[in-house]
Amino acid sequence: MTVANRALGAPINIWNDHSDSISQRDSGWIQLFAENNQEALDLHIQAFKLAEELSLPVMVCMDGFILTHAYERVDMPTQEQVDAFLPPYEPRQVLDPADPVSIGAMVGPEAFTEVRYLEHEKQMRALGLIPEIAEQFKAGFGRDSGGLVRGYCLEDAETVVVAMGSVLGTIKDTVDEMREQGIKIGVLGVISFRPFPLEAVRAALQGAKRVVVLEKTFAVGIGGILATDVRTAMDGVEISDYTVVAGLGGRPITKQSLHAYFAKAVRDDVPALSFLDLDWNIVNKQLERERQKRRSGPVAENILRDVGSSHVVQHS
Repeated sequence: MTVANRALGAPINIWNDHSDSISQRDSGWIQLFAENNQEALDLHIQAFKLAEELSLPVMVCMDGFILTHAYERVDMPTQEQVDAFLPPYEPRQVLDPADPVSIGAMVGPEAFTEVRYLEHEKQMRALGLIPEIAEQFKAGFGRDSGGLVRGYCLEDAETVVVAMGSVLGTIKDTVDEMREQGIKIGVLGVISFRPFPLEAVRAALQGAKRVVVLEKTFAVGIGGILATDVRTAMDGVEISDYTVVAGLGGRPITKQSLHAYFAKAVRDDVPALSFLDLDWNIVNKQLERERQKRRSGPVAENILRDVGSSHVVQHS
């Protein structure tokens, strides 16, 4: 299933972040994140093979608007190439009138744990199948696409930025410019969010002094979601870790802002959790409004008025 990643309400927002698919991380679906449209195309082909082998559904996540509404040159394979890569479809479960069965029946306490465990077991198998299928794809199509993770400038990196999706392109451009200044910084793109590749992430970050996880969503009340998985991967390793939440609701993530944040991060001069380009004046104005008046009005509408948005209509 293609997921055109967008923000979840409330308030209503149709722009890009990762809160929609990330909210389904425990549903049992495999989730693969594309950096660009070529990778999105390639992952869809690989996803069919993965889903049919494991009988598990697969999300191919591509950033809404940024990728879904963008024109980009891609290498389009022929139908013959795709047919040669994908085996004939042999479903593991079928509806046969001659042999009727119930699918999706209610499961009670006596079997529910086993059913859920088997979902987990299949996802663990996917950790081996995903890179295997990526290698088969590379052999057949000549492109290195897919896999669990992909590193960039990691060989001597003291600081590694971990992220998913299209923002990786902007991060790589920023890293290139910082490396020209002699800063040892690299990037680790996570392609497979579920199942999460603990060993691959741990191996990629082993030589780093610090890791910065850039998230396009977060768990209200605790912080980073991807960052939590990265910390699990690095359990027992002495490494500084920071989380920066960026791009919520489609807010642009610019090289200028990344430069400013990364420059502080490489000096360990950032808090454990940051919000890129957060307007503290607007936030503090609303907090003061709530302190001064109990019935201070809806938060979203107040913020829109404060920033001068034309979306707020005053009714008389």
